[in-house]
Amino acid sequence: MVAGSNTAGSSVGQKSKDSFARARLVFPDGTSRVTIERDPEPLYIDRGLGSYLFDVDGRRFLDLNCNFTTLIHGHAFAPVVEALTHQLQRGSCFANATESEIELAELLCGRIPQVHRVRFVNTGTEAVLFAIKAARAFTGRSKIAKLEGAYHGAYDWGEVSMAATPDNWGDATAPNSTAFYRGMPASVLDEVVVLRFNDVEGVRRLLSLHAHELAAVVLDPMPSRGGLIAPKPEFIAAVQETARKNGILVIADEILNLRQSFQGASARYGLVPDLVTMGKIIGGGLPIGAIGGREDVMTVFDASAGRPLLPQGGTFSANPLSMTAGLTFMRHLDHAALAHLEILGNIVRDGIGRAISARDAPLCVTGAASLFRIHPRAQTPNDYREIYPTPAGATLMKQLTRFFAENGIILPHGAAASISTPMTRADAELIVDVFAGFLDSDQDMLHKIEVRT
Repeated sequence: MVAGSNTAGSSVGQKSKDSFARARLVFPDGTSRVTIERDPEPLYIDRGLGSYLFDVDGRRFLDLNCNFTTLIHGHAFAPVVEALTHQLQRGSCFANATESEIELAELLCGRIPQVHRVRFVNTGTEAVLFAIKAARAFTGRSKIAKLEGAYHGAYDWGEVSMAATPDNWGDATAPNSTAFYRGMPASVLDEVVVLRFNDVEGVRRLLSLHAHELAAVVLDPMPSRGGLIAPKPEFIAAVQETARKNGILVIADEILNLRQSFQGASARYGLVPDLVTMGKIIGGGLPIGAIGGREDVMTVFDASAGRPLLPQGGTFSANPLSMTAGLTFMRHLDHAALAHLEILGNIVRDGIGRAISARDAPLCVTGAASLFRIHPRAQTPNDYREIYPTPAGATLMKQLTRFFAENGIILPHGAAASISTPMTRADAELIVDVFAGFLDSDQDMLHKIEVRT
């Protein structure tokens, strides 16, 4: 145990174990989402408050998952609770339009460059789905290009090569399109061109080669599942220039990374997209997704003169609860809040980096703003292939997650960890202390990691 520990012995208590036994009787594997982590049982949460979670056994955890980076203001954010209470008394959903959807759309259009018009949906998956469809409707082309290892939700074309492995990802200069699940249609694989992140020459060559068929290139400016690696300026420029030259739309998937600055991740890294997909933080903790973009591209949704080029509906799209929570959340995500997050993120990343250097440990840390990710390799990676762990590395990361949980911190396994506005400098320093404690606790495992360069 390290200073600040508030749990003991195991990351999962008895009540969580009992709940999992019940869940296995009603869910195929005992959980309702493949993203639920288990060690070997999942942790069951009773409530959240601020930057902390409390499990059913009454133990407190500093939450670095924040529901996959969604809760940038933490749990039970008082302004959202108040706004939702008021809205619930007025109704939860209607078949008609509401003024709340206009207000959130006005905020996004006024804040995010290149977002001139908006359509709301219910999830990030839907946002990417409709952005790709919009690109197809606008260009008349069917293929897309995407990054190897990047996550874009549960849409067949977005899932291609999301889980590529050394056994199937193919040549470095021309990555294979690989299936994400058994039975994925071969036709889907044929309609996706796979790019490597930060491969400047590769992206120019592959986009140009398939230009006459490509509707869009889908690009997360800093893919979380792809390593949370900073994009090279020349890579962003190559994507932008090649796409513009060939009439290919650029879709920036900012569902996770919109939190990187007041105007989002594209603005931070110099990308000027045609379409932007948004979600997570813009819903204030409720389900949401949004497609925004250039006015001319967004006209594919226009039904004012009859059937649009791309019909899009949804029973719960733009429901007033999500609109109200999102508007409240985003209004409080001002420049001061983002500066606070940036400071804490720097403390964590710099502290982890110093702990690694002081012990000459074969690990590194990536990320930006309020996000960070730890990798079991000595040198900073450039793309998904370089973050793919060795067996010893994968084991080490599981042990790291367990060590954090045993010391009162929920650290996502193999994903982006996120800072929330209720966190303090003391919280950030605790994260660094726990990480350093882990390095000191398992020198034998550290020496087993294959050093990858």
